[in-house]
Amino acid sequence: MFGRAALVIGSVLVTLFLLEVGCRLWRGPSALLDWSNIILAERQATLKAGAGRLKRDSDLGFVLRPGYSEDGVTYDLFGHRLTPAPAGTVLAEPPVLVVGDSYAHGDEVSDEETWAALLQPLIDRRTVNAGVSGYGLDQIVLRAEQQVPDVKPAALVLVFIADDLRRSEMSRVWGAEKPYFEPAGETLTLRNVPVPPSPAPAASLDLWQRLFGWSVLVDTILRHKGWQYEWSIDHVRVLPRGAGEAMACPLLKRLAGLGVPTLVVAEYDPYVWKNADYAGEQRRLSRSVLDCARAAGLGTLDLFDAIDGGVRRDGYAAMFRTSHPGPLGHRIAAERIAEALKQGYMPPR
Repeated sequence: MFGRAALVIGSVLVTLFLLEVGCRLWRGPSALLDWSNIILAERQATLKAGAGRLKRDSDLGFVLRPGYSEDGVTYDLFGHRLTPAPAGTVLAEPPVLVVGDSYAHGDEVSDEETWAALLQPLIDRRTVNAGVSGYGLDQIVLRAEQQVPDVKPAALVLVFIADDLRRSEMSRVWGAEKPYFEPAGETLTLRNVPVPPSPAPAASLDLWQRLFGWSVLVDTILRHKGWQYEWSIDHVRVLPRGAGEAMACPLLKRLAGLGVPTLVVAEYDPYVWKNADYAGEQRRLSRSVLDCARAAGLGTLDLFDAIDGGVRRDGYAAMFRTSHPGPLGHRIAAERIAEALKQGYMPPR
């Protein structure tokens, strides 16, 4: 009996080893030579990518690094992304303040290509882009509360994608510690503030990630199933799934308390145009947030139809880069946001 069990176990182990080698051969010769932990390498790369343009903040977790400039991305001394206007353009004050995630910040396009910059000549008013890549809806609202007293804007534009709700359920995103709210009905209690230092990538791996993080076979299976993101990215969940959606209404009521004319804008990540089931859920979540905004007395704009029209007319590749809109997508967003602002969410010049 023991010999038979050993034979079975040995056969399974040999099969798994051969599958591992096969996956490595499929990925290329370099995978046969590098048996380091894949998850650790990804987390180290994420930390390195953000180290230059982001800095730790005890209230928000992380903010844009003042004075940063590289590859067409520039931040001023206040930690806002530059919004260059066409030469000779005279822009009114006070400005429109932009808050949000990477879709507000303008990942994957240059300063002058962001919708926040393109918006200025359309409304004849300066914009201040305080969007920060990776923020959850909770951080976006906190960022608005932080910036409004300093900027004193004529209007506020908040841009979100549905994934920002999930991020609100975390105390750590992409390896960076963040604040979060603990809900109790309509009451929100701020937690994890002051925000503690983020752990080193090697310290963030759990037992299973240490044991199997080196496996290309495991990585391949998880990528095929669409689970690799959750497996490898360093997020720490502190609230149950769905809590982010439930907090949207209290968060937007809190935003309305700032007393600034506000437009809440739903953007969509490109995977919406690759998976119908995913698209349906993202649109449902976005509608839920926009319903909360309207209930709080805020203006709303859903960009799905405008983006979808661009994809149908010009093609997916023309609208998107890797994970964000390209210049065409930003131009369409600027035009729609300008129209919405002129309908009553911004005082006349």
